[in-house]
Amino acid sequence: MAVEKLLLLLLYFSFCMYHHFAKSFANYVISKNQFWIKNPIKSQEKTLRWLLQSAQKTLFGQQHSFQEINGYKEFNQAIPVRDYEKFKIYINRIVSGESDIIWPGKPIYFSKTSGTTSGVKYIPISKESISTHINSARDAILSYIFYSGNAEIFFGKQIFLQGSPTLEIINGIKTGRLSGIVAHHVPKYLQSSRMPTWNTNCIEDWEKKVEKIIEETLVENMTIIGGIPPWVQMYFEKIKQKTNMPISKLFRNFSLFIYGGVNFEPYRNIFEDLIGKKIDTIELFPASEGFFAYQDEPGREDLLLVLNNKIFYEFVELDHFKKNKFKRLTLKDVITNKDYVMIVSTNAGLWAYNVCLLYTSPSPRDRTRCRMPSSA
Repeated sequence: MAVEKLLLLLLYFSFCMYHHFAKSFANYVISKNQFWIKNPIKSQEKTLRWLLQSAQKTLFGQQHSFQEINGYKEFNQAIPVRDYEKFKIYINRIVSGESDIIWPGKPIYFSKTSGTTSGVKYIPISKESISTHINSARDAILSYIFYSGNAEIFFGKQIFLQGSPTLEIINGIKTGRLSGIVAHHVPKYLQSSRMPTWNTNCIEDWEKKVEKIIEETLVENMTIIGGIPPWVQMYFEKIKQKTNMPISKLFRNFSLFIYGGVNFEPYRNIFEDLIGKKIDTIELFPASEGFFAYQDEPGREDLLLVLNNKIFYEFVELDHFKKNKFKRLTLKDVITNKDYVMIVSTNAGLWAYNVCLLYTSPSPRDRTRCRMPSSA
């Protein structure tokens, strides 16, 4: 009995220490992020200078005289807006094996996506840009802990339903889906609690993969579940078919759903019915081109535009864009509740690149708040 009491005491002590560490780390990160949140224009100016200096010696940088660009006005004049089709001439050279084309060296990954106009797209991800994907996802969860006080989400298992992490190699560059790529970069402090197992995650057949995931997770203490809503809906529906029980009865400590990729509102009532109760949600807005925004406070309808990810943002009014008029604006010129097409320059070498996303700023006082409702 004495040994059991000692073990329980140690377990309780470990719980308290981990709980305290999680909250302290959240406080530290949120405090650190206040600089760019409160100084968005200065942060963007600094990002543009860093991007131009970093890529001066690349083929793209030399062709566009980066060394002579001293500010945004010159940048705007020197580099036209391009979509993937117009940027493909540079991407193809990287795919064929060349270095120092749009960013120093070679990308460490290609995110392979399907486009409606350009067919298969190969979006470069550099060693600099992959870290911003991971850090932004981390900051979203830490923001949730900071504002909700719920650090217990780390005392169970987490699953992010995603594509297979199995990657192909194209001229020495690992290539695959973005969700599969980021699976290779799960932080060490989450690796022991993440689900499913690596072998299950590598299953290509989605139906078989979901069945195996259910088998592995039904016996676990699931606290965080994430993924694209239709994928997670299928997972929940199959669990309910198998057990005839709502998700909240099976995963009693499940308290946070993390989603992205599509608008969640059409799924909200379905999820509440499948889960059996309302739970907290966080919306993320990652894309192959960069991690653009996340919901930093539970219950907010807008997102926080990420400005510490070495991405320089520009905006073209949607009405002008439809008329092929590409007058670009910086963040300081964005007007409240007007729709814009977002243009990005990134630390993976995309320059004045049209990501085909709509951007709306709902707040006249805080330009870091945004809505990104759909594709342009």
